[in-house]
Amino acid sequence: MTTDSSHRDQKSIPLSLSYYTAPELSFEELVEVAAEIGCTHVGLRLLDGAPTEPGTKLMQNPDFRRNALTHMGALGISALDASAARIRAETRASDFAALLDVSAEMGARCVMCSIDDAEAERSFNNLAELCDMAKPLGLKIGIEFVPWMSIGSLSDAARAVAHLQRANLGIVIDALHFDRSQGDVSELAALPPDSIAIFQICDAPRCTDFSLESQLHVATKERLLPGDGDIDLLEMCRALPTDTPVAMEIPMTKLSQTMPAIERARRAAEATRQTLRRAQAAATGS
Repeated sequence: MTTDSSHRDQKSIPLSLSYYTAPELSFEELVEVAAEIGCTHVGLRLLDGAPTEPGTKLMQNPDFRRNALTHMGALGISALDASAARIRAETRASDFAALLDVSAEMGARCVMCSIDDAEAERSFNNLAELCDMAKPLGLKIGIEFVPWMSIGSLSDAARAVAHLQRANLGIVIDALHFDRSQGDVSELAALPPDSIAIFQICDAPRCTDFSLESQLHVATKERLLPGDGDIDLLEMCRALPTDTPVAMEIPMTKLSQTMPAIERARRAAEATRQTLRRAQAAATGS
């Protein structure tokens, strides 16, 4: 636990609504739902990862972006993160120049990046170049470690950050990926505070099937609200720096068949705030 985590002020934490929590919503609707449930931020979905695939409407249409920014401003919503740059063997950092430009235009703080290239030197070179491209745009690059990719754990991501020594390179802590990669909370607490970019909160049942098929299904389709599963979110929250932005990334495909997006998002926000309050109470002994 960081030394001042007992002073975490819940209202100061920028709570963000990620696209995958309610993927059926248009971007305008996502912004409106975020404002309705008291969020200050949303996540931007610009690319699915590969620069060769078509981007979303936000990525492709300048007029749509301008209107979206006006809409966001009117509702007091800004962009926390933009996704995603996936570094593979066949991609180069320069392939994501347009993604970085649009992310900066939309006011995002952080561009999500995953590493799916087993050749360490090449992937590190691309990651370093991506950071250098992002720096003059005021963007941070956040490594999202994913258990089935080359950088698959917190320790993998921490080694990359330490090796590259880029001030605008940090780590995105996805609660599910941290749990499924058997992350150690003491390792999380020991990280330099400025190396943690975002905490993506969710819950999930205890994992009994580590097959790729099962991991992908849970990650992209069936996560749980904080407190409804077996991930030790309280210890994770207590280990995080006090000013870590929290993003709700909680796809619930089965529940979406019977519950509208606004209600799922509202429940996600309530469960997230309750979890943060419980973590703070545990830290203070109250």
